[in-house]
Amino acid sequence: MKNNFAFGKLNYILLVVGFLIVVLGFILMSGSGTTEEAFNPDIFSTRRIVVAPLVCLFGFIFVVVAILVKPKHQNKIKNEE
Repeated sequence: MKNNFAFGKLNYILLVVGFLIVVLGFILMSGSGTTEEAFNPDIFSTRRIVVAPLVCLFGFIFVVVAILVKPKHQNKIKNEE
């Protein structure tokens, strides 16, 4: 009995890596905020404004690429027909 899954093993590995990159980006964005009593200038740091969003964007692009990668078993099935 053949399993005809939409994704192959490589797709799932790439998806997990992409989601981990996105989570890393959100972790880089986190931190304490400004309160009414004190202003925290760290909310405008380069890590939170530039680096973290770019890491998240890269992660989302990586997830899309992971979805679009064709599994090898589909190529074999098309060649057999």
